[in-house]
Parts: sequence; C-alpha cells; structure tokens
Amino acid sequence: MAHIHLRHAHPLDDAKARKAIDEIAKKLSEKLGVVTQWEGNALNFQRTGVQGKITMHPGELEIDAKLGMLFSAMKGTVESELKRILKDKF
Repeated sequence: MAHIHLRHAHPLDDAKARKAIDEIAKKLSEKLGVVTQWEGNALNFQRTGVQGKITMHPGELEIDAKLGMLFSAMKGTVESELKRILKDKF
C-alpha cells in the first residue's frame, strides 16, 4: 500500500479554501470515481483502492491518501496530478 502526504500553503480564507477543495473533490470524483464527504474541516474521499482526506488548516491544506495495490503503481501520477490541481486552485 502506497501513501501520499502533501502540505500546501495558501492565502485563502476558510470559505474560499473550502470552495476550492470542493472543486478538487469534483475533479477527484471525475478522474478516480471517489465518493467525498465533509467532516468538520476535512474532506474525506474513498473508493475501492483509494482512501484519504484533505484537511484545512489556517493558511495550509494537508492531503493524506492511502493507495491500494492497483493505485500503488500509479502513485507518482496521482501525486503529480494532486500537486498540479493544488497549484491551479491555490
């Protein structure tokens, strides 16, 4: 099982950060077929072979994801795509 852990600083207030995370969640749903759900300041996402969360901290986002056997081989691609999306949205 592969693990992705990213931290990304941002200048947005909580409302704008939450909206941007919702947009990221939409992309994750479209590309990976994940189901998402907010729990406090964290957006949980999962599907078979992928589970994780995006947590809002003041001025920073934290992404934690565990990739199952199938997605472990694509860790570099998934991580690169997450970084690209973060850069675009924040």
